[in-house]
Parts: sequence; structure tokens; C-alpha cells
Amino acid sequence: MNLKRQSTLISTEDQNLTDIIIDAIRDIKGKKITKLDLTHIDDAPSECFIICEGDSNTQVKALADNIYKKVVEESGLQPNHIEGTGNARWVLVDYFSTIVHIFHPEARAFYELEDLWSDAKITYYENL
Repeated sequence: MNLKRQSTLISTEDQNLTDIIIDAIRDIKGKKITKLDLTHIDDAPSECFIICEGDSNTQVKALADNIYKKVVEESGLQPNHIEGTGNARWVLVDYFSTIVHIFHPEARAFYELEDLWSDAKITYYENL
């Protein structure tokens, strides 16, 4: 397969995954949705971070559950790893090329991922 064509296919699949995740977050009224494109940053742990927050531990857990459910239903893709559901202050859902960070507002302010990865191309999504 032509490498250029293969790269385009991967990019399209990643964009579809991103769209599914953003929709899943919006379904549960997640707030302050931000996408960090890390593709041009050397040694980044993934190609993309999607960051959002929920108003309570219950909502943070519900966001993670809905992302998992919707991605499986629409793409058949299972996450490589999920962590943080026990206390639901910061839940991470790892899809290799895309890592989702779901925060309680205080935890998001403390860890400041957007500042840590400020070299990334950042896209903000409106709250619904």
C-alpha cells in the first residue's frame, strides 16, 4: 500500500474516533471540551488528547462510561486502558492514538494539561 495513502486512512480513522468521543461527551453534558493535536510534538504519548470536565464524580464516571459505550457501538474499538474510575477525579481512557482525560474541575486546574502541552494545536468546543 502506498505510504501516503495509508497515512491518510489512519488520519481519517482518528478523526472519526475524535468525533465519536466529542459526541459522547456532549451526550452527558461534559464541559470545557478541548482537543490537543500533538502530532507535530516529538515524544508525545499520543497523537491527540481530548480533555473535558464534569461537575461531579458521578458525572465524570458517566462521561467515561458513555465514551466507552459509544466508541464500541460506533467503531467496535476497545480502549487499551482505562484508569481513575474508582475515585472519578481524573479518568483516563486510552485509545492509543487518542487519549481522553476527564476531570473534576479542581483536578483539571491542578494538573493544567493544556499548559503542559501548550505547543499543541488546540481546538476548543462550545458547551451545549
